[in-house]
Amino acid sequence: MPTGRRRLRLAPSLLSADFAALGDAVRAAEAGGADALHLDVMDGHFVPNISFGPALVAAVRARTRLPLDVHLMISDPLRYLEPFHRSGGDTLVFHVESDADPEEVVRRAHAIGVEVGGAVKPETPLAALDRVFDRLDQVLVMSVHPGFSGQEFLPDVVPKLREARRRIDRSGTTTDLSIDGGVTASTAVVAAEAGATFFVCGNAVFAGGEVAANLRRLRAAVDEGAVRAIR
Repeated sequence: MPTGRRRLRLAPSLLSADFAALGDAVRAAEAGGADALHLDVMDGHFVPNISFGPALVAAVRARTRLPLDVHLMISDPLRYLEPFHRSGGDTLVFHVESDADPEEVVRRAHAIGVEVGGAVKPETPLAALDRVFDRLDQVLVMSVHPGFSGQEFLPDVVPKLREARRRIDRSGTTTDLSIDGGVTASTAVVAAEAGATFFVCGNAVFAGGEVAANLRRLRAAVDEGAVRAIR
């Protein structure tokens, strides 16, 4: 691995897959070399759209051994930690902008034995995670506004990625630094160079149906960015 230390992982977002053939998309992503699968949970309140629930997560869990990264774009993450964990979520990522107390979300998630991530919208400073930063298993920097797929990567978030990378390195933890939104082969290079290790990629994986080839391109891009980061 180019970094020598950091594990770089690709997590295709099933929000960009064909819902009528979701099982096929899961199998194609796994066969193509995905490291995890990303599932976006939307409640129609925290974000305008409504998407996946625990039953969908359970259906995906039954069809793959890949880790499931469940992104809770919902106002009340505390209420749903246990249902999504029971359904097969390996990491539950909540938004610091939600109605819940971040410290209580982290405490409850770890108490039930599930990894927990903290997410910040593009306009939210990283400092919003200060109270829980060192206890997170994942820090997610949104590079689009949450709630809609197909948006373009916002380059203004790159300094926030670098700041998060410095904080994680200083802490000496193995916390994942995730980037989500508009991740393509070109933007993945930028994100990896800034220190991201976990890449949520939607349309760049499922567009055109060439899932394995798309994942190979993304893998080469994150490897290139990681090499640039250590030069």
